[in-house]
Amino acid sequence: MRTKLLMTGAAILLAGCGSLSPARFVATGTGLVSHQLCSEVFIGGRDPETAYSQALAPLLGPMSGLTRWRIDRRAGTAEASLAGAGRQRAVYRGGLGCVRADDGPAWAGAMAARTPRPEALPMTPPLLAAIAGAEVVEPQNPALQAAVDRAFAEPARGPRHNTQAVVVVRHGRIIAERYAHGIGPETPLTGWSMSKSLTNAMVGVLVRQGRLSVTAPAAISEWAGKGDPRGAITLEQLLRMESGLDGGQSLRASLGNGFDPAAQVLFDEPDMGAYAARRRLKAPPGSVFAYTDISYALVSRIVRDASGGDAAGVMAMARRELFEPLGMSRVTLEFDAAGTPLGGSHFWAPARDWARLGLLYLNDGMVGGRRILPEGWVEWSTRQTPGSGQVGYGAGFWTNRGASEGASRRIGWGMPADAYLAKGSFGQHVVIVPSADLVVVRMGPSFDRWNEIDEVSRLVKDVIAAG
Repeated sequence: MRTKLLMTGAAILLAGCGSLSPARFVATGTGLVSHQLCSEVFIGGRDPETAYSQALAPLLGPMSGLTRWRIDRRAGTAEASLAGAGRQRAVYRGGLGCVRADDGPAWAGAMAARTPRPEALPMTPPLLAAIAGAEVVEPQNPALQAAVDRAFAEPARGPRHNTQAVVVVRHGRIIAERYAHGIGPETPLTGWSMSKSLTNAMVGVLVRQGRLSVTAPAAISEWAGKGDPRGAITLEQLLRMESGLDGGQSLRASLGNGFDPAAQVLFDEPDMGAYAARRRLKAPPGSVFAYTDISYALVSRIVRDASGGDAAGVMAMARRELFEPLGMSRVTLEFDAAGTPLGGSHFWAPARDWARLGLLYLNDGMVGGRRILPEGWVEWSTRQTPGSGQVGYGAGFWTNRGASEGASRRIGWGMPADAYLAKGSFGQHVVIVPSADLVVVRMGPSFDRWNEIDEVSRLVKDVIAAG
């Protein structure tokens, strides 16, 4: 009876979609499940049952009862279907992450075969000073211990926090960290939209090298035709989510996202840059803020093209210019079938490596006396974008440095006014507080209404108060 009711509800939902394709809705949903399970199991090393129950079932809601999935460890694949329909299969490609199995071009298999897992790659000595030894750093201050304990405590009612990792870095060293069962300092964790902050860093490197300009029109070949108004869109406007493109929204995750182009571009498109480039202009560039992964699909393709035109070029640039100097030894960049990094949502790294990225920004783009990001890049990236007053958004970072509802909420819960943060869906945060010389990382799949921002703001407040 329960299954029959769920199927009836799904049919009603799909029937009310007008011109939107039910098949597209289903394919996006099964693409999400297959890709995320593939990544969780083969990149993150997670138990698939735990990964599904914590990170996917709450998002699917009533559709979780109709979803069927299967992991084939020998083949390195994850498969999902919804009520027997829309079957999708994702395949793991070593250091390239996961991709929809039907989309993998010939070069992807060959490249994956010679692309080892990140931990197998030799690293040159980092420029960033060591932030900790091999062992987990236990808090020495009782007040700090209590703050970390609260971050892992589960509420008596309501959604679970599912905190997987907390790392606190003060004055360049970890002073406290804790991990959930089965997770440790070297476990790669999904950043979701924290990936946008890492993409910001890659853009910054390319700007410093003179390969990109944020003020010039974005290098999108489809818009180069005479009279195409999209040709006026700049890279800055894409980074700040004010391109004017009709790209849907990526702020609120729900079952209905299967009809949204911002979700379709990630989970039902082999070439996300080409799909994003086809979106029509909805408003004049620079006139409207609209948070959407469509913008970062285009930024990611621009990064690819400026780094040599393929996944190998992106990986070489990121490794040489960012990961090795910072000591980020276990980062996985996922790519689509066209070799474009999934730079809006699908970068994986241990919590310590996310903290190292935070330190790069805390130190104004400098590492060991070497300038990684252009002078003034951090200030520019964390300056609030006009029109983003609901959330307080810069260029790849959320920011308290401006008048916004989001900043007011974060500050009200205790996050300092000079703070800015990498922020990902379902509770992923790297909070950077220059006034306290502090970086706080909190990760784990949470589905509370505010994506853990209240709890994270309180954690930052408590850490500062602990001294």
